[in-house]
Amino acid sequence: METPDLTDPDFRGASVAALESRRHAEMAKLIEKHGGRAIVSPSMREAPLDDNRDAVQFANRLVTGQIDLLVLLTGVGVEHFVEQTERHVGRERLLAAISDIPTLARGPKPVAALGRLGLKPTMRAPEPNTWREVLATLDREQPVANMTIGLQEYGVTNPSLIAGFEARGAAVDRLCVYQWALPEDTGPLEENVKRLAAGDVDTLLLTSAQQVEHLLEIAERLGLEDGIRRGLRGTVIASIGPTTSERLRQRDLPVDLEASPPKMGHLVRLAASRSTELRRRKQTLFARPTADDSAGPPPISDRLRDSAFLRACRGEATDFTPLWLMRQAGRYMAEYRAVRAKTSFLELCKNPSLCSEVMCTAVDFLGVDAAIIFSDLLPLLEPMGMDLEFLPGDGPKIHNPVRDGADVDRVIDLESVDSLAFVVDTVRQTRADLPDDLPLIGFAGAPFTLASYAIEGGGSRNYLHTKTLMHRDEGAWRTLMQRLGRAVTLYLNAQIAAGAQAVQLFDSWVGCLSPADYRRYVLPYVRELIAGITPGVPVIHFGTGNPALLPHIAEAGGDVIGVDWRIELADAWQTIGHDRAVQGNLDPATLLAPLETIRERTADLLQSIGGRPGHIFNLGHGIVPQTPPDNARALVAMVHELSAR
Repeated sequence: METPDLTDPDFRGASVAALESRRHAEMAKLIEKHGGRAIVSPSMREAPLDDNRDAVQFANRLVTGQIDLLVLLTGVGVEHFVEQTERHVGRERLLAAISDIPTLARGPKPVAALGRLGLKPTMRAPEPNTWREVLATLDREQPVANMTIGLQEYGVTNPSLIAGFEARGAAVDRLCVYQWALPEDTGPLEENVKRLAAGDVDTLLLTSAQQVEHLLEIAERLGLEDGIRRGLRGTVIASIGPTTSERLRQRDLPVDLEASPPKMGHLVRLAASRSTELRRRKQTLFARPTADDSAGPPPISDRLRDSAFLRACRGEATDFTPLWLMRQAGRYMAEYRAVRAKTSFLELCKNPSLCSEVMCTAVDFLGVDAAIIFSDLLPLLEPMGMDLEFLPGDGPKIHNPVRDGADVDRVIDLESVDSLAFVVDTVRQTRADLPDDLPLIGFAGAPFTLASYAIEGGGSRNYLHTKTLMHRDEGAWRTLMQRLGRAVTLYLNAQIAAGAQAVQLFDSWVGCLSPADYRRYVLPYVRELIAGITPGVPVIHFGTGNPALLPHIAEAGGDVIGVDWRIELADAWQTIGHDRAVQGNLDPATLLAPLETIRERTADLLQSIGGRPGHIFNLGHGIVPQTPPDNARALVAMVHELSAR
């Protein structure tokens, strides 16, 4: 993503809250220097443990050679350790033991603390000084298999770091000499929590992960936990680095900005340069009414509930096999081409009335048993920070692709679908314009397909950029997939709340993966996404390109599993399991053939599954532009005739 201009940053009089403790006065001066109204409330302190016996025992193991490598995460931890143990084991003996073994300092503060003791670390993790850099440094400089690592922690345990050590064959001996505690006077922090909950703060600066915990702890104590989450929707949240950003996301809070390098001065300058623009955008979105999906799907009529399509989604018997077609409103229809001649594709997607018109026109012409909203997979990426353009003849182009972990950390968490109101309005408009017994399907791209577009910058033959990030930085990949999964869940639930009776998840590019990679890098995130969809609404899960993925796609979830044409439908259903409905799977190119051939292939497909309940007829992918419209309409009539029971 493009680097912000920090040459003349200015908060322009905005209110800026910060929770910095040890350097709170310096933080206030920095905010005021850059034109902000500083509201700094210390939020934490290092509290030495009442009982230091564990630290003394650790020191004894250190001086007796039972620890092979020492990892130091904080400067204050180094100081507390020496203070608490030197009179028990002797200062010179302790420092000699530290200097005799390899030591790794996570960042400049433990380096400085060692320097005050007359010591230098053997290794130093580079910026942004997260646990990932600690592991990468050891991988590069010091194999740790069969070693015992002494780990000086920083107030809380980092399970990911410990798991990383153990995965490399090391044993971990933990040292905790202090814990994070709230400040003795919590009054200023409580006042800031109240301001944040009321929406009276323009920008919030966070300089450690623990500040997030104490912010929410005080909010809960004041009965404002829900209030502060609402209030923060219109506040720009700026994080000092990946560790703090990760904690925010773990607590379902957004990250609007992240400093790189992770230093306090850079954080303030970055926020001053970007927060005015971001705050205007967030507060505009916050002012829009949000679709309420908390109460479940809107009630539907008995006629809709008993439609052949929804009965098939539930695996129930139907009088005929229901049918709809992917891209049933598209370039193969003259009516659609006439609309496109007057507007760009992205402009069309953002015009609910036109979207409804082109879909309802297609439904009327074809006689299908369900409609799908007219939209695209990629507009969801725009409010997440992607610069999206649809180029004539070339398709979608993302001008700021995500290529590494730093780019991932700058992808914006989608807090709500307010920025995608045009899609929600398209659902409402299309539902209102359709016959009241015809189901409407909403849809979204699956996390892997969206990630691939964001990383590649468009379509790809081999997805090398995507696979490079996936394999080289699994932590960054996890963050991106989780963020996309949360966004898609919000997006689909909003479509359901607006009137969609079912939703389809398109994983158009996932076929480039092996089954092993799908299970590791995709399945957990799709399973979590589908589990978050409004209960009682059928989910169609469609992945294309690799039939070997079908059992894993089914394991990830979905009431209906979509199948492309690369496998016989009966074989696919056997693989998926007959307890699940299926959708598919005529080759789209079949519609280019004579009507006699279309009828023969359609009859063969229907006969292959023997009228088993739970089949929704569809193509194995979208209608191709060269398809004669009358052939598509004839297919619908053939399916209804040949499947009549």
